[in-house]
Amino acid sequence: MEKFFKLKQRGTTVGTEIMAGVITFMTMAYILAVNPSILSGAGMDGEAVMLATCLASFVGTMCMGLMANLPFALSAGMGVNAFFAYTVCGTMGYSWKVALFAVFCEGLIFILLTLTNIREAIFNCIPISGSGR
Repeated sequence: MEKFFKLKQRGTTVGTEIMAGVITFMTMAYILAVNPSILSGAGMDGEAVMLATCLASFVGTMCMGLMANLPFALSAGMGVNAFFAYTVCGTMGYSWKVALFAVFCEGLIFILLTLTNIREAIFNCIPISGSGR
């Protein structure tokens, strides 16, 4: 474990990391209740959303820890989900299935832009503001 995560090099211990993980979970656990509540307002099944939130959070966090070797927890973005449920499905009137398909297409486009380095080129075109104007 020490070899993989380089705990001593980073000035931490297994106990500290376990405690940090518990505290992070307790801090973010509200998402497991709020996310299904928000998305069920758009017509989605609340229990299915809770299971999907749990699984996606677990997979994302494990990938971040094991592939990027960073101690970051990942979960659903509440602001985006509120926009999805209340604006796209509520105000604009799209069904959650159509809206979810749009999110899926957006994800495919983002992956394509990333794989072709277009995303990086777009990012590099944005000027860095140093003047404060």
